[in-house]
This record gives sequence, C-alpha cells and structure tokens, in this order.
Amino acid sequence: MNHLIISFISPDRLGLVDTLSNVVRQHQGNWQKSSLHHLSGYFAGVIEIAVSAEQSASLIDKIQSIKDFKCQIETASANHSNTHANIVIELTANDRSGIVQEISSVIHSQGGNLMKLVSSHDSAPHSGQELFKAKATISVAENSVDKLIDALESLADDLIVDISR
Repeated sequence: MNHLIISFISPDRLGLVDTLSNVVRQHQGNWQKSSLHHLSGYFAGVIEIAVSAEQSASLIDKIQSIKDFKCQIETASANHSNTHANIVIELTANDRSGIVQEISSVIHSQGGNLMKLVSSHDSAPHSGQELFKAKATISVAENSVDKLIDALESLADDLIVDISR
C-alpha cells in the first residue's frame, strides 16, 4: 500500500473537495488524514491517501489533471512507530512578529518535533488587543515533556500554555 502525501493550492470554488474525494474513490484510495483551509480566496491543504501500488500512478495523473489545481505529490510508506509522547498544547499570547519562530525554536531546542500547527489571529473580546492563538501537536521524549512546557512558558509573560495528552 502506498501513502500519497498531496499538498495543494487552488482558487476556491464549490465542489473542490467533492472532486478530490471522487477521484480518490474511483481509484479505490482511502482518505487517511487531511488539513484543508480557505485562505484569502484560495483553498489549500495537505492530504494523505492510502492507495494500492497498482492504482498510485493513475490516481496521481488524475489529481494532477484537475483544472487550476496546483499540487505536489510524494509517495511515502506508512510510519506507525512512535517512541515519543504526543502532547497537544494550546497557546495564546499577544500577537507579535516572530512568535511562531520563537515557539518553534523552543520546541526544537528541547528535542521536540512539531507534528501539527494550526494558528489564527484574533482580537481579544474586551480590549481589542491582537491575539495569536495556536494549537500544536508535538512529539517529544516522555522525560522531556515538563522541560519543554517550562521552556515554552518562559518565552513571555503573556503566553498562556494549556496542555493535554
């Protein structure tokens, strides 16, 4: 079984996910994971599809032929080994330039691997202050979790870190 990792961007239009999912179904593929987003008039995302080796090339050709659909497709093998803890953190802080770099640098320096990051830019309800909000999944050695959290919390006085496992 091949795992296709598809990253794409397309002008947003009705039925785009239906078109993609129909192509996957026609090739007996299985939609494994995805992260899809509407961003400033575009639709962008990343999808993991499991498909038989016999159907891979045909599925790739069909996806690449979708009108106005720019994509990059990589073939990977499934990775089921995980010797680290996966933690999910939610971050809230006053927005500022460089905040993602600061957070990612701390995660890296503590031996963590950023597996997923979803961020947004919002206004605080009462003050109107611009806020950075993010939800991150991090893979980190079990004995390094507390040290990673401490390092994130020490980034700034206004950074709130909520943790779940």
